Amino acid sequence: MEYKYARRMSYVTASEIRELLKLTEQPEVISFAGGLPAPELFPIEEIKAANNYVLDHNGEHALQYATTEGYQPLREWIAARMNAQLGTSFCHENILITHGSQQALDLSGKVFLDEGDVVLCESPTYLAAISAFKAYGCSFAEVPTDDSGMIISELEKALKENPTAKLIYVVPDFQNPTGRTWSLKRRQQLAEISAKYNVAVVEDNPYGELRYEGEFLPSIKSFDRTGNVLCTGTFSKIFCPGYRIGWIAGEKEVIRKYVLVKQGVDLQCNTIAQMVISAYLEKYDIDAHIDKIREVYRKRRDTAIEAIHRAFPSDIKFTRPEGGLFLWIELNEKTDTVKLLEKCLEHNVAFVPGNSFFPNTKKCNTLRINFSNMPEDKISDGIMRMGKALKEFTEKKKSSDL
Repeated sequence: MEYKYARRMSYVTASEIRELLKLTEQPEVISFAGGLPAPELFPIEEIKAANNYVLDHNGEHALQYATTEGYQPLREWIAARMNAQLGTSFCHENILITHGSQQALDLSGKVFLDEGDVVLCESPTYLAAISAFKAYGCSFAEVPTDDSGMIISELEKALKENPTAKLIYVVPDFQNPTGRTWSLKRRQQLAEISAKYNVAVVEDNPYGELRYEGEFLPSIKSFDRTGNVLCTGTFSKIFCPGYRIGWIAGEKEVIRKYVLVKQGVDLQCNTIAQMVISAYLEKYDIDAHIDKIREVYRKRRDTAIEAIHRAFPSDIKFTRPEGGLFLWIELNEKTDTVKLLEKCLEHNVAFVPGNSFFPNTKKCNTLRINFSNMPEDKISDGIMRMGKALKEFTEKKKSSDL
C-alpha cells in the first residue's frame, strides 16, 4: 500500500549518524554518546519500599485513571521546590505533569507553533528540541552564544529580523550540548526582551540540580513580569529516567492550553509512577540522594577534563561545565567529526558529532561528550582512545592532502 502521509512527516528526518551510533550498543564500546544517568545510583531499594507503600495504602487509586494535570501532592512538591530554588512563585495549578520534559517540548510545539513559524534558539542547541519543534513545520533562527549564554544583542537582532517569531527556546543551566551556564544578567535581560517583543520563552531545565561548583542561579522565570516564560523540569536526572515523569510550569492560563492538547495525546501520565515518586519524596531525603549524584558526576567530569588535557592536541577548545552531564569540544576547523566518529568506532569508543545540534548552520569540527554514565577508569580509557583515533585520523588526512 502507498500511504498518504501527513506533510509533517517530511519535516522529520533520520539523523545521518543514527546507524553509526547503533554500534555503541555493543558491550565492548565505551560510549560518551548518550545523555544517560549512572544506573548504579538509582535508589532501587527505596523505590521498592515506596512502590509497596503506595500499593498497600492506596493501590486502587494508583492503578486507576487520574486527571490530566497530574497527581496533586507531586505538583505541590514541584511548585514548592521551584519556588525555593529558582525564585518562582508557583502553586500546584501552575504545574502540568508530562512524560519527561521531552513531552513538554512537544506540547509546546502544539500550543505555539503553526507551519512557517520561527523558533529562536541557542547555537548550538538541544538536538531533541529541534526534532520536537521541527515536526510542526517551523524554521529556526540560531542566536550566537558565548560562555555567558545567548548573546542578547544578537537575540534582539534576530527578533527584529523575524518579527513573527513565536518562541524562544533556551537551556540556561549546563546547556545540552555545550555544558555552559547563563549569567544572571543574561537571564534578566532575556525576560525583559521577551516582554518587549511579546515572544514566549521555554526555559528547559533538566540539569539545574546537578551543580558541582559555584552558586545556584535564579531562573529566567523569576524575572518574568508578563507571564511570557514557561519552565520545564524532570525527575530523569535526579531520580531515574525510566518513570518518564517531568513537568511544564507557567501561568495558569497557558498551562490550561497545555492540558487541553495533552488530553488529545495520552490523557494523563502514569498514575502509579507519580504516586511512587511522591511517596519517595515524603519518606526519604532527596537532597542527600542528589548530593551523592553530584559528588560522583563531579569526579567523572574532572576525570574527563584531565584525560582531554593528556590525550588531545593543545590547540583544541573545550568547555569546563559547572554542572550537568556534558562537555563540548571544538577541534581544528578542517576536522570532520562524523568521519572522526567512524575512526573512533574502530577503537571501540563513541561520541556525538556536533553537526546535529545546529538546526541551520553546520560546524563539522565539534562534538559532545557525556561523562555521567561511565566510571572514571573507562572515562580515562575512552578519551585516550579518542585521542589516539584523532591522531591517526589527522595523520591520514595530512597524507591524503599531499
